[in-house]
Amino acid sequence: MQIDWLHFTPFSALLGGALIALSVALLWQGLGRIAGMSGILAGLMQGLLKRNQQEWMWRLAFITGLVFAPWLYALFAPLPPVLIAAQWPAIVIAGLIVGIGTRLGSGCTSGHGVCGLARFSLRSLVATLCFMSAGFITVFLLRQLGI
Repeated sequence: MQIDWLHFTPFSALLGGALIALSVALLWQGLGRIAGMSGILAGLMQGLLKRNQQEWMWRLAFITGLVFAPWLYALFAPLPPVLIAAQWPAIVIAGLIVGIGTRLGSGCTSGHGVCGLARFSLRSLVATLCFMSAGFITVFLLRQLGI
């Protein structure tokens, strides 16, 4: 494996990681909540159904920030090009598999990998090892099969 030094961007990666850490810490300190995207989105739906305004308002604000952040970024710099080299059926199937895994693992990569590991959660460590291993194995197999 080689690093593409021409496109290696350590400063923007460091800034992005710092912003993720800041948002996770602010949500934890401000509301006592974990910044797990699957939990936030599921809680948003539940809060709307139960008409619990206090629950769904902060969740809606968080999701809205995620959706509109690229447009805010585009005011200051050009957005990087996005290339998705997969067909729609593969994207839909992959999304369903990720959704099932998120429910089975009681959380997603942000909840377990970012927030859980930062809290030294053993459950999050096991979950993170499982989904990272599954990802490594999937990439290896797909490359070996030439897909």
